[in-house]
Amino acid sequence: MLLSMQGIDKSFAGVKVLSQASLSIEPGEVMALVGQNGAGKSTMIKILTGAYSRDAGTVTFQSQAVDFRSTADSQAAGIATIYQEINLAPHRSVAENIFLAREPRNALGLVDRRKLRADAHAVLQRFKLDVDVDRALEDFGAATRQMVAIARGVTQNARLVIMDEPTSSLDEREVAVLFDTIRTLKAEGVATLFISHRLDELYTICDRVTIMRDGRTIAVSVMKDISKLELVRSMLGKELTAFTAKVRGSAEAGGAPFVEALNLSAGVRVRDVSLTIAKGEIAGLAGLLGSGRTETARLIYAADKRDGGTVKVGGSDRSYSEPADAIADGIGFVSEDRKVEGIIPEMSVRENMTLAILPRLRKSGVVDRGAQQAIVDKYIKALGVKCASPEQPIRELSGGNQQKVLLARWLCMDPRLLIVDEPTRGIDVGAKAEILRLLRSLADEGLSVLMISSELEELIAAADHVTVLSDGVSVDDITAEQLTEDRLMAAMAHQKDAAA
Repeated sequence: MLLSMQGIDKSFAGVKVLSQASLSIEPGEVMALVGQNGAGKSTMIKILTGAYSRDAGTVTFQSQAVDFRSTADSQAAGIATIYQEINLAPHRSVAENIFLAREPRNALGLVDRRKLRADAHAVLQRFKLDVDVDRALEDFGAATRQMVAIARGVTQNARLVIMDEPTSSLDEREVAVLFDTIRTLKAEGVATLFISHRLDELYTICDRVTIMRDGRTIAVSVMKDISKLELVRSMLGKELTAFTAKVRGSAEAGGAPFVEALNLSAGVRVRDVSLTIAKGEIAGLAGLLGSGRTETARLIYAADKRDGGTVKVGGSDRSYSEPADAIADGIGFVSEDRKVEGIIPEMSVRENMTLAILPRLRKSGVVDRGAQQAIVDKYIKALGVKCASPEQPIRELSGGNQQKVLLARWLCMDPRLLIVDEPTRGIDVGAKAEILRLLRSLADEGLSVLMISSELEELIAAADHVTVLSDGVSVDDITAEQLTEDRLMAAMAHQKDAAA
């Protein structure tokens, strides 16, 4: 046995988040770890890697009892962790990121730049990634940054590599390369702990699965011996049908456009995009990686400057100079990267939720705590945010609950249009359904929603119509009645005629 975690307990602020949890991995095994947000997966990983201390239980790694006090301790022991939110140095070069704090040095003790570049190039070739290793990491897109993070992890001579949603920013080719790399590691006796909410990936690459729910290990199974239906039932403790029914409504959908974006362009990423959103409607925005979805949303929100095109709200042209203008006009934007562009991790749930409305809550320059608390209590209840208290640091919440807090931040502003970019990215199937139902209820109350999603089933379940982008151009707009996976995929591949 490579890793054995048994009887693990952990509590935060008196709230038990792990209770007698367990996890075991064999050398060279690819183990899936699944469960709803809040099931305890992240806490187990943080205990294993030394970020958290455990309250009870034992951890054995490579036949030795261990009690890592820091992530450096776990790395030194042979555990490499690649987190969903990439934690690298964007201003440093690709090569420097791969070998950060492990740079090759010459006889004088100085960094051997030639060897650094050669070693970085060699490891990236293993991933079939051909990039200039001297360029700053920030010059590359999310997919390349993810692959660099993975390359860094597997060059640390690890015996166990932990991958937390490693494919969330990768396209199909890059996913295939990643899986080939995992198979190579497996052949070398290196184990992989694979955390993903994409069930097809689990069945493609994993040998066994450990299922967690409510802080406990519910089941461990050989992957091929458990059906997708049973897997989801075990994760949720509920019937799958409760989460597959369409949430789409038809309150005011299909009415006159409330928001119109016409012929938007900006550089090479957005070349000619048009879309409309009616009052009380969820408009979907679909497309492959690099199609210009996020860039289009950022143009509407004035986070980026447009080269051409117009944006109309309520029939009037809008030329916002910055996001503050869009916010003042009732537009909110929940970014896909909640860690970098959303939450303030060390601040509390209360502080994060009311951050945007603090000017409204001031009296003589002092925040009215009573009014602030009333708003926080209202949205914690309305959105079902699970937290020990409003004073709990938001970093301790599950991804789904962090996302609810960010939604609440904008709902406090009473927006007219809410843009949500990958609102369910990295959260479990149960929390996904909650978020989609929440968005639907908001739309039914008159809020206009622009929802960007890579998950076709989410668009089919929630959107009143979907605008499809391909290479920065809007190529199709599909009504709810015509929404199918085949139609969406054909449009995304820019095969509009074949889809019709």
